[in-house]
Amino acid sequence: MVESHQLIYELAKPFLNTRKNDIHIEISLSYAFTLLKREAGDHDIVIPAVLLHDLGWWQVPEELHLKAFGPQYDRELRRVHEVEGVKMARKILEKVNYEVSKMEEILLIIDGHDSRLEAISQNDCIVKDADKLFRFSPRGFEIDCGRFGIERNKYRKWLNESVEEWFFTSTGKLLAREALKVLEHLSLQTWKPL
Repeated sequence: MVESHQLIYELAKPFLNTRKNDIHIEISLSYAFTLLKREAGDHDIVIPAVLLHDLGWWQVPEELHLKAFGPQYDRELRRVHEVEGVKMARKILEKVNYEVSKMEEILLIIDGHDSRLEAISQNDCIVKDADKLFRFSPRGFEIDCGRFGIERNKYRKWLNESVEEWFFTSTGKLLAREALKVLEHLSLQTWKPL
C-alpha cells in the first residue's frame, strides 16, 4: 500500500474492531489488489473505498448486526451502515487531505456498496466484487457459516447460486468460481476453523 492508503488504514483500524471487519477488510483488500491487476480501475479510489466501506457498522449496535446482513436481512438497517460509513469515511479522508474529486467518488461508492444493485463506475464494480469475495474465501466462509448458523453445504450452494447476480467483473466471477471449488474440496475433509 502507498503511504496515504496506509495512513487511511491506520485511522480506520479502531472502527474495524466489530463484526470481524478487521478480517473482512484484510481479505477484501487482497481481492481488490488482484482485481485491480486484471480489471481497469483506479488504485487511489478502490483501495480507500475498500478500507473504509464498512466503517458504519461501528454505529450499528452489535445486537442488530446479524439482522442487517447475510442471507436474510433488514434493508433499512443495512442502509444505516452505509450512511454512517460515509460520514466516518469523509472525516478520515479530510484528515489526510485526500484529493477532493477522488474522495467524492469513494464516498459515492461507500454510500451504496451493499444496497445499490447496479455499479456507478468500474471502480465501484471492483469494490463490490472485492467485498463479496470475502464470503468465498475459506476464512470468510467459515466466519459466515458460524455466525449465521448455516450448514456449510447449504451456504456454499447459496453462494454458488449468487455468483451471476452479485459479481460485476469477469475476474470477480472467475475468482468466486475458483474459490467455490476450494470450498467444496475443503468441506470433503475434516475442516477446522482457521
